[in-house]
Amino acid sequence: MHIPVMKNEVIEYLSPKANENFIDCTFGQGGHTKAILEKNGPNGKVLAIEADPELYKKFQNQESSFINNQLLERLVLVNDSYSNLREIVKENNFGPIHGILMDLGMSSWHLKESGKGFTFQKDEPLDMRYNPEANSLTACEIINSFSEDELCAVLKEYGEERFAREIAKKIIEKRKDKPIRTTLDLVEVIWLAMPRWYKSGKIHPATKTFQALRIKVNEEIQGLKQGLIKAVDVLEKHGRIVVISFHSLEDREIKQFFKRGAQINILEVLTKKPIIASEEEVKNNPRARSAKLRAVKKIV
Repeated sequence: MHIPVMKNEVIEYLSPKANENFIDCTFGQGGHTKAILEKNGPNGKVLAIEADPELYKKFQNQESSFINNQLLERLVLVNDSYSNLREIVKENNFGPIHGILMDLGMSSWHLKESGKGFTFQKDEPLDMRYNPEANSLTACEIINSFSEDELCAVLKEYGEERFAREIAKKIIEKRKDKPIRTTLDLVEVIWLAMPRWYKSGKIHPATKTFQALRIKVNEEIQGLKQGLIKAVDVLEKHGRIVVISFHSLEDREIKQFFKRGAQINILEVLTKKPIIASEEEVKNNPRARSAKLRAVKKIV
């Protein structure tokens, strides 16, 4: 069963009231959207955005099992990227908007069912695209066509991988023999590139490389920057933005954006430090371990 991360904290900081409208920029499997719809009735709506067309269609085919019909009537679901937030709002004539949520974590569906190579725990094709219809660049193409310097740059910038150069060199070496096409092919190469002492650490040696590839393939940092700017633009005065991030790159961007907004008196920061999941939640949902929630209120 899908468990939305930090659901109680999201509701606390979004603070949905009766008949208010909200945007869930990262619908996933609908957990946060459902929680908001349960609070903003009888006439409040949620505009939910899902980038992955397959996950979008999955909800349409099984919608009754996620959200009951009364809530469903107040849901507007679109298949698009939240980097196009302003355009999506305009196209759907949606508003006024009292709160916006971005949960930047992958859906558990992407890891367990998508077959797109997001996890190094299964042998799957190296794809990693959320929306193949909008993006032709795959992780496989990056691994097999980028130069050593380009690979190293991707791993350093998006994975903060300390062994980026060693991994890039090993990828170049191994792909001369045969293309690196699957997740386990790549894991094997990473394993060979790592020093022995690092392999017994708490973090799997492939974690940062897979993160870097996913971010690069989907242009996630650029999309986040655009999404935050547009979120402030479409939000009503006193409306709130809540963002949940899962790694330091995202959290840094969010923190800096909110800080700049506060400095020019557009935003009020509601979370001086990021909110983290409770010990009980982490115990029940290990994916929440790295989650950090930040929230702001628009004051102009």
